[in-house]
Amino acid sequence: MSGRVFEGFYQVIRAIPAGKVATYGQVARLADMPRCARTVGYAMADCTDPSVPCHRVVDRFGGTKTCFDTFAPGTQQAMLEAEGVSFRPDGTVDLEHCQWEP
Repeated sequence: MSGRVFEGFYQVIRAIPAGKVATYGQVARLADMPRCARTVGYAMADCTDPSVPCHRVVDRFGGTKTCFDTFAPGTQQAMLEAEGVSFRPDGTVDLEHCQWEP
């Protein structure tokens, strides 16, 4: 996969402010690559740039991913909660209140 494609996703993700999240599909649409949500996931898994807040990307239901739990289970959720992102009782992000609207 082209680094140029991934960089387009990374630019979108860098714009997500603390306390907000975006979905994989939303990132793909904002990067002018609709229907490439899965590719956004590959870009997140490949990212080693600390300026890209990958933890702010969640699935379409607000779910976090264990691949971001680099330190311990629940790392992504803990990082988001530290930024003020609220979670529903089922453990998913409350997208109604926390989804980024650029």
